[in-house]
Amino acid sequence: MTEPMLEPRPLKKGDRIAVISLSSGILGEPYCTHEKALGVKRLEAFGLEPVFTAHALSGSKCLWEHPEYRAADLKAAFLDDSISGIICAIGGIDTFRTLPYLMEDADFIEAVRTHPKLFLGYSDSTCNHLMLYRLGLHTFYGQAFLPDLAELSGEMLPYSEAQFRSLFAPYHGRCIRPSAVWYEERKDYSEAAVGTKPAAQPEQHGYELLQGSPEFEGALLGGCIDSIGEMLLSDCAEAYAELFAKAGITDPEPFRRQGEITRRYGIFPTAEEWRGKILFAETSETMPEPERLRQYLGALKAEGVLDAVRGIIVGKPMNEQYYEAYKTVWRDAVGNPALPILYNVNIGHAAPRAILPYGACVRIDAEKQEIRLI
Repeated sequence: MTEPMLEPRPLKKGDRIAVISLSSGILGEPYCTHEKALGVKRLEAFGLEPVFTAHALSGSKCLWEHPEYRAADLKAAFLDDSISGIICAIGGIDTFRTLPYLMEDADFIEAVRTHPKLFLGYSDSTCNHLMLYRLGLHTFYGQAFLPDLAELSGEMLPYSEAQFRSLFAPYHGRCIRPSAVWYEERKDYSEAAVGTKPAAQPEQHGYELLQGSPEFEGALLGGCIDSIGEMLLSDCAEAYAELFAKAGITDPEPFRRQGEITRRYGIFPTAEEWRGKILFAETSETMPEPERLRQYLGALKAEGVLDAVRGIIVGKPMNEQYYEAYKTVWRDAVGNPALPILYNVNIGHAAPRAILPYGACVRIDAEKQEIRLI
């Protein structure tokens, strides 16, 4: 971005917050009713008023068949001056299908620029963040309604709660440090699991500097590496055949056009736009095998990203799966031992989750174990 970015105001008590299903529609499924109730209770405890967008609760089948409904909800949320923030329900795999309805709508684009609002999400919402970045809006990456606000414990995970609370103040000067614990992925999300805590493990590593200077700074840009890689590779429909089958997706054709769609609207930044930035990246709940991660990073290399950035922040892998193997992949893919890589940061799919402001300038100090928003 060359022009100053639009910065939404922090949240305050009494704000109305739109909860939106921009990707997966599971928030509207009966088996998520107890999680929805928890999320509402937590938002209200923060002094916020949750408002579900028109199609947020329409269910998985409806939203899969109608990406235009999802797009209409986002447009309506930006146009509604009574709404102060927008929180994604959860991620998914096909947010890119909303792009034609949004990026060809002059009224939506104008709404983003004249009604800037706080936008929070992660995972497949990477596509939304990159779209809104293209439109000049600061967004916030790292949490979502179901995984965080509707966490099945008796309360939000303490680290995640503190991070969400940070949205009530300007981010400038905030410092993000490692969580003292990390949590294993839950296996049971049923109503019977309400009140149970996820298995916690002590953090043994903290932020790890894989290579380069322990101090570096730049503006943040990135997201889920799976989502980014799938924008750039052409084999998504084939690579995720098993995942599609589990999700009941019988027509993978839209996924063969994902790269063409995202490029049509300039969603993925050019190599020049990456110059001097800090790439932040994290792997999804599918926990891609090291060779798949290597393919994603190879696509980034081919786009010139890894040669343009000033440094890299890598999120903690879920369950610490492939923890050591991923380090090797990152070093090999970058191919430049002078480029700083900070590893094992609490961003993305591994709980608990920090929140990173898109486009914000950060100063990293690996020795002090801190990421300072400047």
